[in-house]
Amino acid sequence: MQHKVTAQIGANSINIETGKIAKLADGSVVVSCGETMVMASAVSATVIKEGQDFFPLTVDYREKAAAAGKFPGGYFKREGRPTEKETLTSRMTDRPLRPLFPQGYFYDTQVISILLSADGENDPDILSMNGASAALTVSDIPFKGPIGAVRVGRVNGEFVANPTHAMRLQSDLDLIYVGTENDVIMIEGAANELPEAEFVKALEFAHGHAREMIRAQKELAAQVGKTKREMPLLEVQPELLEIAYQVAGDRIEGALCTQGKVARSKAVDALRQEVKTAVLQKHPEADDFAISQAFDYVQKKAFRVSVLEKQKRMDGRGYQDLRQISCEVGVLPRAHGSAIFQRGETQALALATLAPIEEAQMIDAYGGGEQSKRFLLHYNFPPFSVGETGRFGGASRREIGHGALAERSLEPVVPSENDFRYAIRISSEVMESNGSTSMASVCGGMLALMDAGVPVKDVVAG
Repeated sequence: MQHKVTAQIGANSINIETGKIAKLADGSVVVSCGETMVMASAVSATVIKEGQDFFPLTVDYREKAAAAGKFPGGYFKREGRPTEKETLTSRMTDRPLRPLFPQGYFYDTQVISILLSADGENDPDILSMNGASAALTVSDIPFKGPIGAVRVGRVNGEFVANPTHAMRLQSDLDLIYVGTENDVIMIEGAANELPEAEFVKALEFAHGHAREMIRAQKELAAQVGKTKREMPLLEVQPELLEIAYQVAGDRIEGALCTQGKVARSKAVDALRQEVKTAVLQKHPEADDFAISQAFDYVQKKAFRVSVLEKQKRMDGRGYQDLRQISCEVGVLPRAHGSAIFQRGETQALALATLAPIEEAQMIDAYGGGEQSKRFLLHYNFPPFSVGETGRFGGASRREIGHGALAERSLEPVVPSENDFRYAIRISSEVMESNGSTSMASVCGGMLALMDAGVPVKDVVAG
């Protein structure tokens, strides 16, 4: 049976339908605004894979060229690897969903959103986020939602909910807000030096519209009437937690506060091995998952006590204390601009390259929006930066996400095309990582821009 609800978000109506397509999925909806339509589906396994020790949630968003009445570019005329827009939308959809599944729910779960129709004005990313929540809400999958997602712009001093691409060109704010009925879950976006008081007003404005999206999803779920499945959850026996606390409880904080990342890891690993030995002596049937969860319980408890009660971070710093910072520019002779930014044990090597404006990146923007980018920031995180071996190849979803975050931080101070007719690319190569490499990329990128002689409007740090 088909069901449909409508939410009024600002000047636009958002429709959510279910029961027409993808009916074999555990939950599926079609979300539409104007002539932009996104199908979202959710499926979760009913058996936990043997040895599973984490929640295997995958969230993917894909755009079809046909949605915009186009052929895909390239020789094969078929959609290929995910675009940056698809990757960022996938990550943005994933983040607010992930914490709302029950503790110990380790069943393979997949959420897929597909752009079916694009009018070029209404951005499909917000529809994907609300659609993913709606698909989970109408399904029988355990989920502590729904969530409501809204984009907030500010045009001529007035807040606008889910502005069109044309309106966003005039906006000095691009805020993505996701919340439950009473709490905020995720905030993401950028602004052109928006005052803090205005930002707080934007959050309050957004939450009202998020609630309207939640209301519509609850109404749809009531119409569908599916009962949530009762699934056994992976939980650790309380006696194992007690053994772990007895072995490591009075020493874990000392291990976590060991100076230096490598030394800290060795101290923690030694305690972890002691906990494993003690648990197996009394409970030889305990598996690796139970032992790992027991030790993590002790670690998390020590973290919370240190940070919330003692107001001290693991390296001994207080809330307001900074790690030692050093900066160096002009480090590479052939780069147009280069810099090394070091903060504690985090180090980013940033390179800035200038090129003719014709080198700007062209974009297949099926969902509308910018067709080209003249300012790019690419973030690379090799495994040696954390002293490990691992995959080293094309950009991961995390690398694309961190690069986009740093890019949005610097873009407002890059001179306009009329004032500086160059395409600009920053490449941030993370050389060492012990916290906040994305913000090190912002600082290193800023230094590299200035070293390259780019007449930036202001100085940015993060």
